[in-house]
Amino acid sequence: MLAGIMVSSICFAESVPASTPAPIAKQNLVIVKTKIIEFLETQTIGYPGKVSVQAGAIDSNLKLAQCPDVQVFMPTGSKAWGKTSVGVRCNAPNVWTIYVQATVNVIAQYLVAASPLAQGQVVTSQDILFQSGDLTQLPAGVFTDQAQAIGRTINISMNAGTVLRQEMLKIAPVVQQGQTVTLTTKGSGFSVSAEGLAMAKANEGQVVQVKVASGQVVTGIARNGGQVEVGF
Repeated sequence: MLAGIMVSSICFAESVPASTPAPIAKQNLVIVKTKIIEFLETQTIGYPGKVSVQAGAIDSNLKLAQCPDVQVFMPTGSKAWGKTSVGVRCNAPNVWTIYVQATVNVIAQYLVAASPLAQGQVVTSQDILFQSGDLTQLPAGVFTDQAQAIGRTINISMNAGTVLRQEMLKIAPVVQQGQTVTLTTKGSGFSVSAEGLAMAKANEGQVVQVKVASGQVVTGIARNGGQVEVGF
């Protein structure tokens, strides 16, 4: 009798490594800086003179996920002027927000006193001259147009070379209280003029009341030269 042969079957399980998540694509920081510059250039449209914009360095160690729609914004309290801070965010598919320092320079002409100016003096074209510089490094309210300053009255005496600011000059009234003014009423094909007494002082374009000879009080718009326009 033949001896039985027993065959032992041994199974070998193949070891399969666990799947490794694909690395998240990092945001290109050059694109972020470009977006910041483009945003600030849009914000500064209409500024006088020559505007230049620089975006500060962004930490290359930041692990920002790639964003298909990077959005740039001005944080509360910031403005596109001088040294400032700009926000950059991504809303999808990953959410992140960073803040980047930036600089906006505005090289333009501004007005200074051409000679010593006394309090109460009315500014003329001979009293002022232009200088050029970075407006972001100057106090707020400087004048960049002669027409903005000529005809105003000096609030405080100043030396030659003083940078003129709006708080230093006040608008001279074109109509004084008690002044005899000319009332003009215009309509389709006619114009009527009369005299009256201004009941208050008024600057150019302001509403003022005028008492005419009959005692009636009319309201009009103050204009240069003691003129008051009355609507018809």
